[in-house]
Amino acid sequence: MSNSIFKVPVAINEPVLNYAPGSPERKSLKAALEAMRKEVIDVPMYIGGKAIHTDKKGEMRPPHDHQHLLGKYSIGDAGHVKMAIDAALNARQQWADMEWEQRSSIFLKAADLLAGPYRAKINAATMLAQSKSAYQAEIDAACEMIDFLRFNVEYAREIYTQQPISSKGVYNRVEQRPLEGFVFALTPFNFTAISGNLPTSVAMMGNTVVWKPAFSQIYSARVLMEVFMEAGLPDGVINLIYVSGATAAEVIFNHADFAGIHFTGSTGVFQDIWKTIGNNIHKYKTYPRIVGETGGKDFILAHPSANPQEVITALTRGAFEYQGQKCSAASRAYIPASLWPAVKEGVVKDLASMKMGPTEDFGNFINAVIDEKAFDKITGYIENAKKSSDVEIIAGGTFDKSKGYFIAPTVIKSNNPAYVTMCEELFGPVLTIYVYEDDQFEETCDLVDKTGIYALTGSILSKDRYAIQMATKKLVHAAGNFYINDKCTGAVVGQQPFGGSRASGTNDKAGSLINLLRWVSPRTIKETFVPATDYRYPFLDKE
Repeated sequence: MSNSIFKVPVAINEPVLNYAPGSPERKSLKAALEAMRKEVIDVPMYIGGKAIHTDKKGEMRPPHDHQHLLGKYSIGDAGHVKMAIDAALNARQQWADMEWEQRSSIFLKAADLLAGPYRAKINAATMLAQSKSAYQAEIDAACEMIDFLRFNVEYAREIYTQQPISSKGVYNRVEQRPLEGFVFALTPFNFTAISGNLPTSVAMMGNTVVWKPAFSQIYSARVLMEVFMEAGLPDGVINLIYVSGATAAEVIFNHADFAGIHFTGSTGVFQDIWKTIGNNIHKYKTYPRIVGETGGKDFILAHPSANPQEVITALTRGAFEYQGQKCSAASRAYIPASLWPAVKEGVVKDLASMKMGPTEDFGNFINAVIDEKAFDKITGYIENAKKSSDVEIIAGGTFDKSKGYFIAPTVIKSNNPAYVTMCEELFGPVLTIYVYEDDQFEETCDLVDKTGIYALTGSILSKDRYAIQMATKKLVHAAGNFYINDKCTGAVVGQQPFGGSRASGTNDKAGSLINLLRWVSPRTIKETFVPATDYRYPFLDKE
């Protein structure tokens, strides 16, 4: 056993490649896309290190080309959930006993594999099955996932080295134990990095995991699993299953060894999970850790002093990159009347220049929304807006799902700050704008804060430092990630830990030490060198 406290490689954010014409990364990514489109694959579940195939299959198709079959995956049942739990519990003790630097080495190797030989493959998988552009895939599936792995190793070391003081004659220390049981990672479709981080951050701290990704993310999840296994992840540490949410919940939330959930998804689902855990609390050996990042109704607030072009770019990038399917995407904006004519003209011009189509054509800024259910939900809001006297559509409003689930970037101007698309999460390429009178900035700050139930991201654009200070204070609880003179998306691991409160989640900040602390249970140890031999204290003595 080692008696050293090791340093780890200094975590530095992975450089983002630009995929410009003629670049080597563009050539390799194009080749990967072409090869992966030609192959129809059969994706198994991975339980206890074994590939598990079933006769029941689900299909994986590009959202931008839903007539093309990328492959099929094996659909599991309650028995497979039990198998995954058993595998996690069987692996738990040996994994927990492994030295932290040995566990860290596995994930550092996984980061280097993603940065090198797997970079094109993980990006191509994300582009094909989740309809992300080359750049959006690069900043997510490659760079952010690499950053999560490297920075989390650094944070883990910091946690392990934090120790209490010791008084004379006493030696105090704290050890960080993995949780007693298994952890359930329930991951979303929209970020490959989030899907990979939720199980690996838990496992890094010595826990074993049952991982259920969104069905529409299985195509890239299996690439991550390939990377983890190649990096040397022992059997049973992370078990990847493809079952319905209801099937997983019925088994997992009734199991005595359920120790926690790491979740990213909808607010409604998370609240149902919390309720179920509460109802079952008497069944568990320990109080489960509940960590979740959920919905958002993210805002951009412009002050009359703001630069109109900066506002325009913040709106078009913040609202429409990845079709507005980011938890942090701008979906409501508040623009002063004096800036509105210029902002409107600029946004309409920007949107008119955006090409929409498949991800394989690198000239397309807009791709497809994830599936038909999302398409129907989002277009329903657009159709209702067309009929409402409260709003007008100033750009977009068109859609077509004959080839892929394409919705043109849509901008709605609302005369009612409480109109439904100003309040409810749409998770698509729809931005609703409310125009306020210039002398109503302070009141508008209050309006932003009180609209809706969420508190994930938001931004203020202004040249007036007093206005920035006012907004920062008034909106202190309105966003867990707050941006000044920038769009409200683009959190970077190690720079802007991500998460929100209110109905947006538990704000445990993915990409930070804060999150990793949720996956350990500290034990304080006090050792006394010369123990007392008499119960009597001096104050008991007579004068």
